[in-house]
Amino acid sequence: MFTGIVTAIGRVARVSNNGGLALTIRAPYKGLKRGESVAVSGACLTVERLVKGGFTVHVVPTTVSRTLLGEYAPGRRVNLERAARLEDRLGGHLVQGHVDGVASVTAIRQTDDALLYDLQVPEDVRRHSVLHGSITVDGVSMTVNALPGKDGVQLSVIPFTAEHTTLGTLAVGDRVHVEADVLAKYVRQLCRSER
Repeated sequence: MFTGIVTAIGRVARVSNNGGLALTIRAPYKGLKRGESVAVSGACLTVERLVKGGFTVHVVPTTVSRTLLGEYAPGRRVNLERAARLEDRLGGHLVQGHVDGVASVTAIRQTDDALLYDLQVPEDVRRHSVLHGSITVDGVSMTVNALPGKDGVQLSVIPFTAEHTTLGTLAVGDRVHVEADVLAKYVRQLCRSER
């Protein structure tokens, strides 16, 4: 479980496809352990090996099919978050690290104090999105600012978030991982089962 509060920006150092996809990520973390969960741009992955200045993860085919991880190349910047501990503050929202799909950036506009990003999201993510509710974008806990059109979600990215995550470098046409709010998923499922 994560909170969507990115604690570091890492960089893909190596990509291997021998017997499955493996990524080596450069990260500033101290005390990382084998078997620990780390969200890599929102996808929960398990640390398989520790290397100097980073770690290696194995990405299973299901995760490859739902994410952009199979397209990552050395040099790519990634948002990182270690799994939450029970004594941690919940600064974002409950994030599982189970990417629901890929969204596309369709518009970016500067306002007085923030960047407005319009995303075209998968139908299932849109169905679970509510105005001022939570959504995870490339591992970052965000608030839904508006719901434009039938498949859109708008974010308001403040300067701090733009500077301390990869969201600040997004351009129109870029694709990102999205995860709908887990509480919305459970409420929807409960409502279905009551019928």
